[in-house]
Amino acid sequence: MTHISANDGTQIFYRDWGPRDAQPIVFHHGWPLTADEWDAQMLYFLGKGFRVIAFDRRGHGRSDQTETGNEMDTYASDVIALADALDLKAAVHVGHSTGGGEVVHYAARAKPGRVSKLVLIGAVPPVMVKKDSNPDGTPLDVFDGFREALAANRPQFYLDVASGPFYGFNRPDAEVSEGLIRNWWRQGMQGSAKAHFDCIKAFSETDFTEDLKAIQLPTLVMHGSDDQVVPIKSSASRTVEIMPNATLKVYDGASHGMAATMAETINTDISDFLQSS
Repeated sequence: MTHISANDGTQIFYRDWGPRDAQPIVFHHGWPLTADEWDAQMLYFLGKGFRVIAFDRRGHGRSDQTETGNEMDTYASDVIALADALDLKAAVHVGHSTGGGEVVHYAARAKPGRVSKLVLIGAVPPVMVKKDSNPDGTPLDVFDGFREALAANRPQFYLDVASGPFYGFNRPDAEVSEGLIRNWWRQGMQGSAKAHFDCIKAFSETDFTEDLKAIQLPTLVMHGSDDQVVPIKSSASRTVEIMPNATLKVYDGASHGMAATMAETINTDISDFLQSS
């Protein structure tokens, strides 16, 4: 297994496939998953000749299960360490959900030349929690409920999320994939309960507004109209209003987990974006 050392010595697992002189695409997974979330995208873009990289966020999957540092500033610092260790230039960063927040927090702090484009899929920016400046956000007590459910029975909570709202499998006409449910649960249970508990605050309460304002890079914002986890009205719609160079693509009826349930469509649209000027 391949790891890099973060600034505090935390070991971050990553996989790095493809020609080292090809343009890199870095994939940032959602909570509480791992690099395995991106299997369909990694294989697709590897076949297109890209260098594809995915990593497990600290506290998740095969990375160290840290008690501290489970917040966005440290997550971004870890990505800086990864980009430095692999000497990534003109990389495209693709982030799903929490990973989308991580992408913009990193991109606003990245060294010149490290990043060329961004793709945000069902991403949490600008901020999820409801407050005066975000009246369409999700009430704090919903996230308190996540924490309570995780602490009480993490295996059952993760099974409920995967078999319900994450992929939209709770909809009457859904085509349920038992494999996706089991794979989501498997990834979640690899990580640390403490890190996952802390990460709920990181993805729900971090305000990325200033990051979005600072990023001039071409950005594709992809969101499902039936995303039950990160509502489009308070996230993607506001993100493209704030980001200077962002374009929104909405997928009618698509769920939060559309990168898995609609992989062919999502991969094609990302590919088209990468080929655009």
